[in-house]
Amino acid sequence: MNIQGKTALVTGASRGIGRAIALELAKQGVKHLLLIARDRQRLEEVAAEIELLGTEVTILALDLTHVVEVNIGIAKAWRTKGPIHLLVNCAGVAHQTPFLRSKLPKVQEEIAINFMGLYTITRLVAKRMATQQDGIIVNVSSLMGKVAAPTMATYSATKFAILGFTQALRGELAPYNIRVIALLPSLTDTDMVRGLQWFRWVMPMTPERVAKVLVVGLQKESPEILVGWQSHLAVWCSRIAPWLLDRILLRAAPLSRRPSVRTSV
Repeated sequence: MNIQGKTALVTGASRGIGRAIALELAKQGVKHLLLIARDRQRLEEVAAEIELLGTEVTILALDLTHVVEVNIGIAKAWRTKGPIHLLVNCAGVAHQTPFLRSKLPKVQEEIAINFMGLYTITRLVAKRMATQQDGIIVNVSSLMGKVAAPTMATYSATKFAILGFTQALRGELAPYNIRVIALLPSLTDTDMVRGLQWFRWVMPMTPERVAKVLVVGLQKESPEILVGWQSHLAVWCSRIAPWLLDRILLRAAPLSRRPSVRTSV
């Protein structure tokens, strides 16, 4: 896809990978960017950076778990700003804890934002893309959507779900000339992960690196885009020697001792 002169919508655009992708798309000549996140102030800061690159920006301060508000916002944006050619689903949260100590509200938040929020915005945009017979949808999963790891069970579950959702949509939407792509970065140095305990031996990449790889993947028409050699190595190992990968993950995970188990939620 030649993204020059196109309109793109990026969720989770106020920080991290979403912000980096929005800026990279602007540098690559996207004509109009629609940015979605919950924090209006941070969206305005990103929008100011993008406008300096000569790209028109519209910000939508929306919580993707609020379906009615999202529906109204997308309908208005499509009507006033024209059709969206590229949707990049970046919005997400991550909570790290051993499963036996996990709290239901945190689990529900991950599912609501990482998967149901993605489903909501994708459904609204894909229906309109199908009418215009054109579009690309990029769902940001994670290496943990291919390789689950201790302390990240529910986060990994949402990312596995995104991959399954993406694969199914790829076949369903192809007759409407809509491409559906999965982006799978490994550990990325963002605000979201700085409060987590990192896995041993994993070298984080920058959000800017992820954004550049995505743009290259769009040009190559790749159905899945793995980012970084660590991702390729882990996926290869999961296919060839899954038992070895399980041992490595257990050694790498931040589980230095067995925690006490609490029964409260």
